[in-house]
Amino acid sequence: MFLLILSYIGGFLTILSPCILPVLPFVFAKADQAFYKSGLPLLSGMAVSFTGISVLAVAGGTWVAQANIFSRWLALALLSFFALSLIFPIYLETLLAPLTRLGVKLNNSNKDAANPRQSFLIGAATGFLWAPCAGPILGLILTGAASQRSPTAAAAFLFAYALGAGSSLALALLAGGKVFGKMKKYLKVESRVKKIIGGAILVGVVMIAFNLDRTILTKISKIQTESIEQSLIHLFKNNSAPQETTTEDNEGPLPEIDGAVSWLNSAPLTKQDLKGKVVLIDFWTYSCINCLRTLPYVKAWAEKYKDQGLVVIGVHTPEFAFEKDLTNVSNAVKDLGITYPVAVDNNYIIWNAFKNQYWPAHYFADRSGNIRYHHFGEGHYEESEKVLQDLLGESTQARASNFVQVSGSGAQAPGDLKEVRSPETYIGYSRAENLQVTPSLVIDKAVSYSVDKDLKLNDWGLTGSWRIGSQEATLIKASGKITFRFHARDLHLVLGPSTPGKEIRFKVTLDGKAPAADHGIDINTNGIGKVKENRLYQLIRQKDTQDLQDKTFEIEFLDPGVQAFAFTFG
Repeated sequence: MFLLILSYIGGFLTILSPCILPVLPFVFAKADQAFYKSGLPLLSGMAVSFTGISVLAVAGGTWVAQANIFSRWLALALLSFFALSLIFPIYLETLLAPLTRLGVKLNNSNKDAANPRQSFLIGAATGFLWAPCAGPILGLILTGAASQRSPTAAAAFLFAYALGAGSSLALALLAGGKVFGKMKKYLKVESRVKKIIGGAILVGVVMIAFNLDRTILTKISKIQTESIEQSLIHLFKNNSAPQETTTEDNEGPLPEIDGAVSWLNSAPLTKQDLKGKVVLIDFWTYSCINCLRTLPYVKAWAEKYKDQGLVVIGVHTPEFAFEKDLTNVSNAVKDLGITYPVAVDNNYIIWNAFKNQYWPAHYFADRSGNIRYHHFGEGHYEESEKVLQDLLGESTQARASNFVQVSGSGAQAPGDLKEVRSPETYIGYSRAENLQVTPSLVIDKAVSYSVDKDLKLNDWGLTGSWRIGSQEATLIKASGKITFRFHARDLHLVLGPSTPGKEIRFKVTLDGKAPAADHGIDINTNGIGKVKENRLYQLIRQKDTQDLQDKTFEIEFLDPGVQAFAFTFG
């Protein structure tokens, strides 16, 4: 219930977002009419179409995005006709007469009575335009709903979001109705007001058609809702997961660990198999840099304490689609030297049983089968090992300063987290932030992009012909580039070929030069490397960490077909 309330609040704040501004003229077009006959049906139409297309996006994939693009243009055409009917009512009456026989009369110039069916239709059309306007909090809701494979849950959260947005628009519409009512009564300018609204709608149509609502309005607007939405996201996460505990706490029984599509290094395990054992559950995924950096410790604990009753189970829960491929996961387990049991949790069944939200996440259970401690993310390794020692029953004297010593290499080496000022950055449109390209982002369509000049810290962009999908960007024609202004010691990029087995050549530069000694393990000193499989590639590891500066990273792909998913830093 709390998450539904937060979703409602996030929707309520949408009216402050710059990208909602071109939609407002459509909403206010009938502000002078009875709210229950005009405004309410219009907002209901918006909520229904917005929720419907968003739920389909969760369940249906790319084809839904393509269908939404088609519907978007139909909606723009419908709203253009509506705008013209306000500006030129006499000339359009004959043209729009057939629609009257269908019960949908777009020309309402000769009478003041509200038409609920007309308003609902206009609202539904507006909903198709509004759907891409959601911010980070809706991205979180969509991502969570998709991971849970629950369109019903998605509909509930999305409708709460739409209801919140509708509430704020309803308040504005009611206030606007009073204003227009007074103007009609005292100024007798109804016709002129309608023409002004019609013109505003046409301006909005043009802005949306050419994506100007996402560029010009965002740049000139003084209203910034991102920080508010990010605060709501933190509330989502803080409410969905318990705070860290001590071994004196009891978080309840260990959930069932069945539901995996496959098990690696072991036959399927059950709670009965784990009876009398201390259990460490490690939620991870093989392209996650934070997971990779914790693996040396998890592997060392599994080896050191296996004879004392510790069972380590890795639960591989995918973030990206390619991480669902069993061959990819199996190869990663072998390459990473993991020998303990791994449950392949492609359907998020074990993830949901634990109500988990994080990669990596470690849950520690005692011999009675109760969870006594958990830790999310990197670090706190000594504290975690002390928990294991407590649960295994080691004496204080035996465990004093007796901790594993690990030295991970490559991507598994510890990050220099105190210097990291660049966040994990997703390239797919569902969670993309700080993308600076011309033209502005177009979803699921091949577009020739160029990077905007003067990238600021954490800005990034694409050059060349790319198709930006929900999770990734795919290079359509060679050559193509990705540029990122970052501040960190290490830079990683999750990459893969769109065609399995294809090798894709690339070249990396740092501030326009070959990286030399600052190259990562997946390139040489000249910045040359190849994409051969779907995984995380370490491209930059700077040697001089005494005085790290903001730098510009650029990777040029010399062959088409590469897919780029996310940047991570360390």
